[in-house]
Formats: sequence, C-alpha cells, structure tokens
Amino acid sequence: MNWKTAYRSFYYANAPEPDDIVLDSQNTALIVIDIQNTYLEPKDTVAENEAWQPFFKRMNETVIPNTARLIERCRANGTEVIFARIACLKQDGRDRSLSQKKPGFNYLLLPKDRPDSQIVSQLAPQDDEITVLKTTDSALTGTNLRLILHNMGIKSVVVAGIFTDQCISSTVRSLADESFNVVVVEDCCAAATMELHLHELEVMNMIYCHVVQLDEVLDFYENP
Repeated sequence: MNWKTAYRSFYYANAPEPDDIVLDSQNTALIVIDIQNTYLEPKDTVAENEAWQPFFKRMNETVIPNTARLIERCRANGTEVIFARIACLKQDGRDRSLSQKKPGFNYLLLPKDRPDSQIVSQLAPQDDEITVLKTTDSALTGTNLRLILHNMGIKSVVVAGIFTDQCISSTVRSLADESFNVVVVEDCCAAATMELHLHELEVMNMIYCHVVQLDEVLDFYENP
C-alpha cells in the first residue's frame, strides 16, 4: 500500500486515487514543527516516564533521524527549510494563547531563550533559515508565517514534527484553508501514542493534506 491508498478515513474509503505529486523546490517549503528539547525530557514520575517510553523511542529512533535526513535533502535541493517552535516572549507567559494557559498537558510555559524551548540540536536551524515563535497550536495563526510563505512564492508545504493530533493538525488545516498544497510526512511525525498519531492522519488525509512516507516525498521532486 502506497500513499495513494493509505490512511483512508470513512469519507475517502472508496475515493479515486489522487494524481501524482510533483514538488518544485523553488516554490516548496519544509516546515518542522515543535521538535523541541522540552518534549524529550524525562517526566516527573516513574509511571509517566513508563507511559511515554514509546513516544521517546519513536522520536529518537524514527522522527528525529528521518527529519534530519529530510532537512538535509531539502537544503541540498533548494527547498526552503522553516522551523516553528512554541516560545513565549514574556517570562511569565502572559502573551500565550488560552490553549497554552489551561492546566494539564497543554499547559506550556516556554520563554523563548530558555534551553528547553530550543529546537533539538540534531535539527538546529542553519544560516538564515527562518524560525517562527508561536504561542498557538497552528504555526500560521499566531505568527507571520502566512505572509512569509506568500512573499517567498511558496505553493506547497511539506510538514514534519509533533504532535500529529495537535500542532501538526492545526497547522495543516490552516495551510489548507490558505490554499497551500500540503504534504505530511508520516515517519517524520509523532503523537503521544501511535493510536492518536494514526487516527489523526486518517482524519487529515485527502481533505487537508496528503500523508506520505519519507522515501516517497523525496521522489516527488522534479529535480531531486
């Protein structure tokens, strides 16, 4: 099963296969979302650490190495590489959106200069690569990323990062609403559990994006 038939929800179970995807590096951007130090840190309790082990394993063995490979290829073929990270401008976080102030998992206080808010070292931005700071789930609604993409003539966006069912999903929907062609790279993304990850991919696929594997997206370029 390849990307044209995978991750089908009820809505698209019997839909025709989509056309081939062709990416032009001159009008394509890669957006890497929220792969930050804070998400790889140990949890507060033994039970929490145990519960999060599958996520840590997927991040360290699949998502981060694959995203590094994707970034390397994009840099080599001229695709713009852009990063988004959760980071507030005020130390007390009062500039955050309501979703990041609510108690529970989504409560995030990550001042922009603190080490835990930085992109993991394996994927660190280089030279003049753009990083947008956001206090929202969507990388578009809380930043000037929409304007940046339009100003650079971007038509297609490749998405990697975390969490599939939260910031990835919100960003993908925003991009689709802005009429960008969106490709989500499944093995460069993760949610807290594989169940959440796979479910959200089915929800998004064919409506807001096309879900593909890393090896597939690398073959979409006209001039790889």
